[in-house]
Amino acid sequence: MASFAIEDFVGNGCLQGLVSMLLEEGWDDVPTLKIMNVDDMNELNMTQRQKDALEIRSYLHDRSLMQYADKFEESGNSLTKLLNLSTVDLASKFGMKRGHVARFTDRTAASGGDSLSEIYNLHMRRRTTSRNESLYRKDISPVTSRKQSMTRSLRRTKTDISLEQSMAELEIKGGHVFKGIVASMPDEPRACGCVQPTPVVETVAPYSSIENISVQKLTPEYKIGMERLVKTKTATMKASKLWRDKPAVFVCIRRPGCIMCRAEAHQLYARKPIFDALGVQLFAVLHEQIESEVTDFWPRYWGGVVLFDRNMGFYKALGGGNLLKDKFISGFLLNPRAISNYRRAKAMGVDQNFRGEGETKGGLFIVGKGKSGIAYQFIERNFGDWAPLAEVIEICRRLQNPQESQLESITSIQQED
Repeated sequence: MASFAIEDFVGNGCLQGLVSMLLEEGWDDVPTLKIMNVDDMNELNMTQRQKDALEIRSYLHDRSLMQYADKFEESGNSLTKLLNLSTVDLASKFGMKRGHVARFTDRTAASGGDSLSEIYNLHMRRRTTSRNESLYRKDISPVTSRKQSMTRSLRRTKTDISLEQSMAELEIKGGHVFKGIVASMPDEPRACGCVQPTPVVETVAPYSSIENISVQKLTPEYKIGMERLVKTKTATMKASKLWRDKPAVFVCIRRPGCIMCRAEAHQLYARKPIFDALGVQLFAVLHEQIESEVTDFWPRYWGGVVLFDRNMGFYKALGGGNLLKDKFISGFLLNPRAISNYRRAKAMGVDQNFRGEGETKGGLFIVGKGKSGIAYQFIERNFGDWAPLAEVIEICRRLQNPQESQLESITSIQQED
C-alpha cells in the first residue's frame, strides 16, 4: 500500500527539488498534493516533466503501485503514453508483474463528469431523510471557517485522484438509516450457533465518558521534512482540549500492525482534504505504546496525529464502560465476516505483523466542537469492520451546518406525515 510520507511519494526524480517550495505553498501532505490541478502547477512554474511526474505518481499512489514510480518517471513518458503501452512492453521495460499490469491499465475507477468542486458543493447541499436523533444533536455548533486553500484545491485534476472517486462513492441515498453505534455489517452465526458474538451497547456514549480521558501525543500531523517521530516525550493532556475549537474524528485502532486496522486508517486518511474543507480534525488512537509499531504505522498508513490512550478510556467508552474483546479463534477463525474483512484488506496490498495485543476491539468517534457531545459512534463488532465513509462524511457535513441539517430533517418528516 502506498505511503503517506512525502519523501516516499516524490521519490528520487524531478519532484525532489520542489519539496521546499511545496512546503512553503501549503502542499505539505500527500492527500493534498494529489489534488493539485494544472492551474496550481502553473502557479508553481512546474516544468512539463514535473507535471507528468506528479500525474504519474498520483495515479500509481491510488493503485498502490508506487514501486514503479521512479522507473516510469525516468522513461520520460507521460501517463497517457504509459497507459497505451502493451502488457508485453510494461513487463519487459519496467519489470511489471502481470497482476500489477492489470491493476495499472484498469481505468474503470477513473473519474469523469463534473468537477470536484461541483461534486463537493452538491454533496454539501444534498438533502437527507435520516431522522436518527442519537447521531446528530441540534445543539452542535457549526464550524465557522475552513482552510481557504482547500476551496481552490477542491477542483478536478487531470489525474485520476482518489478524492473525486470518494465523492462519487460517498453518496447517501434518500431514506438511508445511519448504522451509528452498530457494526457496518450484522454479526453472523459462528460455529453453527455454538459461539455467541460479543454483545455491543445500543446507546451512544455520554459526553462525560470521554471528557476527562487523558492522552499522550505520540506523533504530530505529518508534513514535509518533519521528523518521523516526536523525539521528546510529550506530557499527557485532556482529550477534550483537542475538540475545544474544532470537531474531531477519533479512529480507535485495535492494533497498528493489524492488516485490517492499517487498511482502515489508510482509506480514511486518504480523504484528508475533504475533512480539511469541512473543518474536521483527524486523530488515530492506540492503546499500546510500542515505538517500532508506531514507526511502521506513521506516516505510511496514517499521516495524522497519533494519540496514546494509556487507560483505554476511548475503548471503554465504545463498550459502555467495558472493553469489548474477542478471541482470535472465536472472533476471527470462526467468524465469516471477519475473514471477509481480512480478504478485503489483503486485496489492498497491506503488510502486517502480529506484534501487540489485538483482542481489544476499536471503533470510531466523531466529537462536536466544545461540549456539544458525541455526534457519531461506531463499534467494531467484527474484527476489521470499518465505519462507512459515507456516514462519517455526512455527519461531519452536518457538524459544519447543523441548522440546515435540522431543517432538512424536519421537512422530510413533514413530507412523510
